[in-house]
Amino acid sequence: MFLVDTHTHLYQPAFDGDRQEALDRCAEAGVDLLLLPNIDVQSIPRVHDMLERWPGRCRGMMGLHPCHVQEGWEQELAEIEKALDAPLAHSPWVAVGEVGLDLHWDTSTLDIQREALRIQLDWAKQRRLPVVIHVRKAFDELFEVLDAEMDDRLTGVIHCFTGGLAEAQHALQYPGWMLGIGGVATYKNGGLDAVLPHVPLDRIILETDSPYLAPVPHRGKRNESSYVALVAERVAEIVGVEVHEVARSTTENAVRLFGLQTSAPVS
Repeated sequence: MFLVDTHTHLYQPAFDGDRQEALDRCAEAGVDLLLLPNIDVQSIPRVHDMLERWPGRCRGMMGLHPCHVQEGWEQELAEIEKALDAPLAHSPWVAVGEVGLDLHWDTSTLDIQREALRIQLDWAKQRRLPVVIHVRKAFDELFEVLDAEMDDRLTGVIHCFTGGLAEAQHALQYPGWMLGIGGVATYKNGGLDAVLPHVPLDRIILETDSPYLAPVPHRGKRNESSYVALVAERVAEIVGVEVHEVARSTTENAVRLFGLQTSAPVS
């Protein structure tokens, strides 16, 4: 079984003590490719370091997370765009991300979050890269922006999808867009058991968002990329197929969306 963790922050300090061991556990679980979303200017060197040290295992994204859209965001975006246009020679960026809207902590920054999102959507269009969208307590506001900006150059994923069926159906109206499914699918009251049976398997990719949102039975502890295998098992249970079918389909979806080059079989 070959799996892709399409969203992991393995570069964060939470893994400074056992990053190699976490990667070893990924290999044991069949999770052979990890996609690393950037979140701000400070995280760029950490993402670069991962791509340098494990070029066969990791791919990177470049973007500004909505929770980091604060005073001085224009300058931060300018620096991130410079990084976007200067990828490592052996590892081109696979997406613009992590970008989006987050009204959980602070609603006062909505206007500048919207502007930062629009700018980064334009980056993606210009460079023909998918976008990785973070949304929390802001689906209506997000869809307002995406509906206005959508054209045939814009594709991507709603990462860590936690919406209901209406939100899933709206997102899947966008051609080629995916839902990123993670540990929330394993939660008793996560709600995805009522959504995923209505989502075609070719519109799902798997993720962990580690070190956050660990799946059952690790909920409340540090998440890690090897646990994407647990997410695959839960998705298979919800939609009523074998886990190897979930692995095959979601890996093919990730390869297609992100333009990944992999030596492992995907079918």
